[in-house]
Amino acid sequence: MASSLDPSTVADMEDSHLQSTTPTASDDNTTNTEGDPKTSSPSLTLSAKNETLEDETANEPDERETALKNEQDDATHIPRRVLPCIILSQFAGTSLWFAGNAVQSDFADEFNLPDSSLSVLTSAVQAGFITGTLIFAIFNVADRFLPTRVFCLSTLVGALVNALIPVLAHDLAGMVILRFATGLALAGVYPVGMKVASDWYRAGLGRALGLLVGALVLGTAFPFLLKLIPQPWEFLLYETSILAATGGLVMVYWVPNGPFRQAASQFQPRAVLELFQSPDFSVAARGYWGHMFELYAFWAWCPVVWEAYLERNEVEWDESLVTFFVIATGALGCAVGGCLSPRFGSGRVALFSLTASGSCCLLSPAFYYNPVTTITLLFYLIWGATVAADSPQFSALVAAAAPPEKRGTALTLVNSIGFAITIASIQLLGVPISEAYLFLLLAPGPILSVYAMRGFFVSKTGK
Repeated sequence: MASSLDPSTVADMEDSHLQSTTPTASDDNTTNTEGDPKTSSPSLTLSAKNETLEDETANEPDERETALKNEQDDATHIPRRVLPCIILSQFAGTSLWFAGNAVQSDFADEFNLPDSSLSVLTSAVQAGFITGTLIFAIFNVADRFLPTRVFCLSTLVGALVNALIPVLAHDLAGMVILRFATGLALAGVYPVGMKVASDWYRAGLGRALGLLVGALVLGTAFPFLLKLIPQPWEFLLYETSILAATGGLVMVYWVPNGPFRQAASQFQPRAVLELFQSPDFSVAARGYWGHMFELYAFWAWCPVVWEAYLERNEVEWDESLVTFFVIATGALGCAVGGCLSPRFGSGRVALFSLTASGSCCLLSPAFYYNPVTTITLLFYLIWGATVAADSPQFSALVAAAAPPEKRGTALTLVNSIGFAITIASIQLLGVPISEAYLFLLLAPGPILSVYAMRGFFVSKTGK
């Protein structure tokens, strides 16, 4: 029968057979699904895989853009009351810090304390703070529990202990114990307050911490302003206790948990060691420690130096008022530094402040012998502004370099080591030398910090 077919018909049948046995793109997909390699086209299969890979790669920028947009949306939805409430609470809570220093002369006169009591009482607060921060770091308190509640409880305890000083402290030993307990409570105020701020602000953290540390500086200076009110020294302690308790209540009732908070489960010593393996974290920590060598010793001994300066020049100014303004200008320096950090970077702002305050240390003898009091005061106001301005920038650098789940512990640990250094510098200034050369002993702190920061700007954090 085949011989009876027309040749053209046979040709058409062969073409039809070839078309039916040639795989198409849809056939290839079906065959691949069924797993028959013999009937699949390698070129078409590779093309399909490439298209799938391109689609997945194209989705990655979209996912990053979505994450960035979500972060920006979170930032825009921050309630307006959050930052002012954190600042107010930090100011109120840290008023306990130098409340004992403000009444130290009255307390010393009433109980016949030695001249060395100033450095002893100041170091007692610092030692309590160090002990508290180490406890907080070991148990991850700021990361495991709600930081606003930790802050509130700490301010209430600190306020109670501070108010008990007139009742229980009748000698230097009693005052030291209660001031040590105050320092323990402050461990839940200063670093935990920064933890609360870092939970709310990821973009612009340097600015937020600048305002926050500015509040701490103003709170530290505030007891010296209260000292100008003609009242018994006991009242000053009661007033700062009421203020601190109020700040704690504002924090717990008006500041909710931040959107970037991540809780940690337990303390891991190896994880703490891993923090210092980060170049950014290590540089920020070492820079902060040199800064701390200068800061609190300068604040603590400022009224002593100014009392001697005013007596030498026979100027009837109140050293407590001068000390208040010198310390309080640090709040302005922190605020200005916080506003400049988004443009110039926290690393550059910190380096400029360190250089300025270190230069003031070296120039301090010349201004002590300067007879023009207003010029010396202006010098000290500049010093007061720059000596504190780098503190929030270092905190921002530490917070940015630490993983979110370890951020609270990192801030607490770096602070505890920094405050251990302040004890050494505060005691160092108790050496029997002229007040004219006293602050020269603080110069190694900012000098070493500047040296530590020398290679910082090659990292992302310092840019």
